[in-house]
Amino acid sequence: MEIDYKVNHPITVDQYIELMNKTTFIAPLPVNEAVVQGLLSNSNLIVTAWVDGQLVGLARSMTDFYACCYLSDLAVDESVQSMGIGKYLVLVTAESVAESCKIVSSSASEAAGYYSKIGFKEQSSTWVLTDISELVLP
Repeated sequence: MEIDYKVNHPITVDQYIELMNKTTFIAPLPVNEAVVQGLLSNSNLIVTAWVDGQLVGLARSMTDFYACCYLSDLAVDESVQSMGIGKYLVLVTAESVAESCKIVSSSASEAAGYYSKIGFKEQSSTWVLTDISELVLP
């Protein structure tokens, strides 16, 4: 099986949703097509894996290309998992940014073991603001 990797090749909302429904390493999928379109339109580094014209893998990131690359989605179709596609998507992502650029990802708890297995280091200093009303102002 030949796998074709592409950087910033356009994908549709339907292709994204179809892939996410074929993987186990994701948080609950946004069902609003406008949200998915926003995810795709506002990501500035998307690496995809294709087999016979079918999307089978995706690494979606937001990055400044020099200091930090936030890998928001890493998804591989269950039918082709354990073939190294996820690792290669991360490698192509890393090759697309400066050598000094850190790749950062938050994972669903089900995927935490995968990230450590491929070389990511767990960090305890991540902070998340999910409700703007909780922001402490002077």
